[in-house]
Amino acid sequence: MALPEKNLGQAAYSALVQCMAVSRGESVLVITDEEMREIGYAFWEEAKKLGAEAIIVEMTTRSQDGEEPPRPVADIMKSVDVILMPTSKSLSHTLARREANSAGARIASMPGITKDSMIRTLTADYLRIAKLSAQVAGILSAGKSARITTPCGTDITMSLEGRISRPDTGIYHKPGDFGNLPAGEAFIAPVEGTTEGMLVMDGAMSGVGALQDVIRMKVESGYVTKITGGPGAEILEESIAHLGKPARNIAELGVGTNDRAIITGEVLEDEKVLGTVHVALGNNIGFGGTCDVPVHLDGIMLRPTLVIDDKVIIRDGVLQVNEGC
Repeated sequence: MALPEKNLGQAAYSALVQCMAVSRGESVLVITDEEMREIGYAFWEEAKKLGAEAIIVEMTTRSQDGEEPPRPVADIMKSVDVILMPTSKSLSHTLARREANSAGARIASMPGITKDSMIRTLTADYLRIAKLSAQVAGILSAGKSARITTPCGTDITMSLEGRISRPDTGIYHKPGDFGNLPAGEAFIAPVEGTTEGMLVMDGAMSGVGALQDVIRMKVESGYVTKITGGPGAEILEESIAHLGKPARNIAELGVGTNDRAIITGEVLEDEKVLGTVHVALGNNIGFGGTCDVPVHLDGIMLRPTLVIDDKVIIRDGVLQVNEGC
């Protein structure tokens, strides 16, 4: 196995130190697959240099986001201090991840991360991103309702009452911490059954990539009842058709807060783009919702206007939150 590129190693080192606070003697598990092998080995090499007990596991690529890892991998996850997950499909919304967090592991999930994205975004100022993400999360948690509109035709409302938003800060220093790398969002699980209206995804969609044609989703009583559009809409429909109604649940409202992120077609980064809004279908049991299904698919909307109760949080893609507050 050839050693990773130097700048890839530098990005891995920055994440291990700034984001994960890895220290000498800690056990660090890297979970990867064939497609993500080079990135996985970059984290493993840098963890070794930091004096960690570095372990790397390459598993068979999962068939879809949210599918559980093999049982032996899940067992290892519960016995280490730090877990990095650069995988082709997301392990974020899995029982294995939740159990590992409950056992005290601090975890960063990186589904689909590319070398370009890693080098560009993992050296960002995550203290600044963390502050902004926490501010937005506070607004979402205090809100009772949300309305999203976009120039492409999104007009949707949902209840947030009683739900707590979480900031994805990129700072995972405490036992049980979890989030994405690159990080930079605040997200919340809307109350199931309350979302109504039309979603029009024009930025990117999990499993599809950057969108050339919009994907329209009619939402009634919290579930997507109709998906229309071009080839991307067909891909989305096929990916959830076998999973029944729970896969059509409106699972998440998220706000991007990372100024280094751009739309690339990889949802891991796409959903972090500053001033965008994303809405996800499927699983949300891991962050305050009630829907447990083995899929979680995010769609990103460009130039959104987001209103929480009567306060405009984003206007035409420009975040209105004052970072100095």
